[in-house]
Formats: sequence, structure tokens, C-alpha cells
Amino acid sequence: MTPKFIREQDFKSFVTHLMAVARVVGPVAKRGKFVFARLSSSDELRLDYDVTILPPKKLFFPPAQDLVRFEGGSFSGCINPVDTILLGVHFYDVKAIDQTDLLFRERHADQNYLAQRAATTIIASNVQNIAPRAFWGSVGSEVQPKGHDAFVTRIQGGYVYEARTPKGEQLVASGSFQEATAPQIEMARTADQKVMSECPERLKHSSSEIAVKVRGAFKNKPLWEELAHDCFSCGSCNTVCPTCYCFDIQDTWNVDQGSGMRTRYWDACLTEEFAAVTLAAGAFENFRDERGDRFRHRFMRKASYLNDTLGSPACVGCGRCSQACTADIADPVNVINRIMEAYS
Repeated sequence: MTPKFIREQDFKSFVTHLMAVARVVGPVAKRGKFVFARLSSSDELRLDYDVTILPPKKLFFPPAQDLVRFEGGSFSGCINPVDTILLGVHFYDVKAIDQTDLLFRERHADQNYLAQRAATTIIASNVQNIAPRAFWGSVGSEVQPKGHDAFVTRIQGGYVYEARTPKGEQLVASGSFQEATAPQIEMARTADQKVMSECPERLKHSSSEIAVKVRGAFKNKPLWEELAHDCFSCGSCNTVCPTCYCFDIQDTWNVDQGSGMRTRYWDACLTEEFAAVTLAAGAFENFRDERGDRFRHRFMRKASYLNDTLGSPACVGCGRCSQACTADIADPVNVINRIMEAYS
């Protein structure tokens, strides 16, 4: 598919045309930060954002998602996909969506996730500004993003648009595109490559080395207790993570006690109750009662356990967890580099 170019003054018109045919969700400013939200005007779009508070996975896997309505002996599903264009996703978040795509498809496919995923066209965009705790330049480089339909790169005078799928190619008709010149294509390639070396934080070892040594540190209880000493068990790191996919399911009954709703909610393995299970006679057991155990579990999941399944760590280096952590202990770079040093 031939790369296209659209002038900067024509890009807003392109976005406006997209909004006329589908729901368009993109990064917008909110109280000095950025969030993915439905655009009501092309003027709201901020492709110069650094990182959003919550990842774009919330479009397919919302923080609270109704699954089943029930009444008496009958029930009905709540799947209701909406044609959507998700615009302005950075490459690391595309990689995270690739991971959740795989995890929600394996074994028993989750149609509550997959229905909206199939109804969404993703236009990724280059990173123009880098978040202060980002380290995506040094994690999972062995895997490239693939779950997007097009990619736009801002260059002098406009944007280079590269369609990656037929869905992405179809969108060209909504804008005043022309064939990109060789210099424009090279400018885009240079911009995309240059930013990869500009993250403020960096892992010092390869994903395979990290996976081995993090798993090897499993029994080092004093180390995990020290690393988790200041943890509030708030779960903020889980909540903002683009690759976390754990959830809890709750039934809510209406006052008639005959009808209600089954809903799933994001869950967080750092919270005290995550691994608690009920037993007979009102008793319960918590399999990860201590902070160190919960902290260890998170890093095992991110750096080791899922590597074979995903082909890379279950972390894309967005830095959201580092920014969200009130105790400033969740930074994967600091934790992993510490483990690597301890086992060098």
C-alpha cells in the first residue's frame, strides 16, 4: 500500500469527515493531562500528547462492562459493538492491544471484548512528545506492533499516512491525500526511528535475560519485602496498565429480587483482597496476604510468566504505572534493574 501525504491544514477536515461516518475516539486534553475520549470536534484532537491517563484498551474492555441482563428465568447478552475509529494510538499501546487481543482470543474467546475490537479501526500515530517515565525504547523490541490499520507520522508541513490493512486504505477517500514523495517517506522513517532512543528511562538488559533472572528471584523473600515496603496496595499500577486484563464479576439485583445485571469490573492483583477466596463456615484464605507476595506476582507476570505466550514481556514501557504510583515504587525500570544487579 502506497504511503500518502496530507497537508497539515487538510488534516482537521479529514478528521471531521471521519466523524461523519463513525464514532471517532482520540487523545484529548483533560486538566493538564490526556485521555482517550470521543471527539466532538476535530479541534479537540491532540496528537502531540505524551501519554494518556488510561490506555485505549478501555474501549474494548471497559472498567465496568455489563455482560448479562436477567429477569426470572430468561437472560440476554449485552454485546453491542459501535463502529469506531480509534485515532492517535502510540505504537506501545498498539503492542498492548495486540497482547490483549491474543489473551482474549485464546481458549474460550471473549466475545464481549472481541465484538467491539472487530468494529474498531485503529489509526496509530507517531510519538511527538515523550512521557517523563517512559521506557518503551528498551522493552520488547523483538516484537513490532501489528494490530493497527494505518499509521500517521507528523513531518514538516503535514502527515505521512501509511495504510496497513484494507480498512486503513478505505479511509484515504475521506481526506485530501496525495502520494507521498520519497523525501517525505524518509522524513517519516527518520522521525519514527529517532524517537526510539529518546526515552528518559531504559532497561539495561534484554527481555530474555530479564525473564530468567526475575523468575530466579522468586524465592528471595527479603528482596521482595524490601521492594514492596512502601506499597499502599492501592492497585493504581494495575488500573493504568495497558496489558492488565484481570477482572471480577458481580451480580446486581434489582429491588424486585427477580431481575438484575451481571457486570465485570477491572481487578488489581496489588490489592489486599485480590487473592482472597471464601471457605466453609464464613472463613476465607488469602493466597497472597503479604505485600511482598503481591508485588512479586505483578513483576513475575510482567517480566517472565507470559513471555512465551506473548513473544515478549507483558509490559510495553508506557510508564503509566510509574506515574500513577503514590509511593513511587512501581517503576519497572528501577525494580528490574535492581533485580538484575542483585543477580549479576
